[in-house]
Amino acid sequence: MIEFVFLGTSASAPSVERGLSAAMVMHDDQRFLVDCGEGTQRQILRSGLGFKRLDKVLLTHGHLDHILGLGGLVSTFARWEAGTELAIYGGGWALERVRDLMNVVLRGGEVQLRIDYQELKLGVIWKHRGLTVRTFPVVHRGPGCFGFVFEEDSHRPFLADEAERLGVPPGPERRLLVRGEPVTLSDGRVIQPDQVLGPVISGVKLAWVGDAAQTEDLEQYVAGADALVIEATYLDVEADMAERFGHLTASQAAALAYEAGVKKLFLTHISRRYAGSQVRAEAEPIFPNVVVVRDLDSFRICRSDEVVSDSPAAPSEDVIQ
Repeated sequence: MIEFVFLGTSASAPSVERGLSAAMVMHDDQRFLVDCGEGTQRQILRSGLGFKRLDKVLLTHGHLDHILGLGGLVSTFARWEAGTELAIYGGGWALERVRDLMNVVLRGGEVQLRIDYQELKLGVIWKHRGLTVRTFPVVHRGPGCFGFVFEEDSHRPFLADEAERLGVPPGPERRLLVRGEPVTLSDGRVIQPDQVLGPVISGVKLAWVGDAAQTEDLEQYVAGADALVIEATYLDVEADMAERFGHLTASQAAALAYEAGVKKLFLTHISRRYAGSQVRAEAEPIFPNVVVVRDLDSFRICRSDEVVSDSPAAPSEDVIQ
């Protein structure tokens, strides 16, 4: 199961209802903060997530509305002793800007926190306890823009009833079989893993795209995802402006979801020009299984192929000028 919580869902500048880009992705005991716009630390507190075990930040790119919150977050981490180390993953240009920001925050030795800057490369960047995180290239304004895929390992469930029938005792023999190794029982019989393991169950897949200027090169990376998170800054009525500033319209994002065969689409990075209902109205005819997310919305992707919302019913939205 992969869980994710949207902490900020506004484009470029905050609104009364939406903060700047940030989200938390969680698997088992691991937490990943994806982007860190201004005000993220307060949103983390409002969400009830807190700072415990938050030691990894993934930056989609280096624009200020996606990184400025790191200053306050790092200061709070150190003063509250929430952790001793923070790994920040980003493209070269993004990390250069973050270092400039940290030179201010860390100046004078008041903040004691080790920051590990990890420059992103294409491919696997993290793998642990059944979860793999991979990067893929995204075209936006400026160099070093990335998307992320969070994917669980496939596994074969252990058939306890069958093991019991075959006389496999609880303990190390069963652990060896789960690892794919045959075991010899006390009566001399050899039990093969295939005898006690069920069919392969694919792990869930979450694809995450930050700001993007085009979708043509993204399909191969997000294909078949259980959930796709992607920006929808503009509507088609302002497609020229979207192209000018390197962003997507809601219909472009929906078309990508349809063509890539994803199961559920989550639209974020919403302009203050539009209400969420307007964004949904443009995307839904193209890809019906769509959610225009709000701050503090939370979801779980389960192996049952179901994306479960942990958020309350959506309130009505007004256009904020």
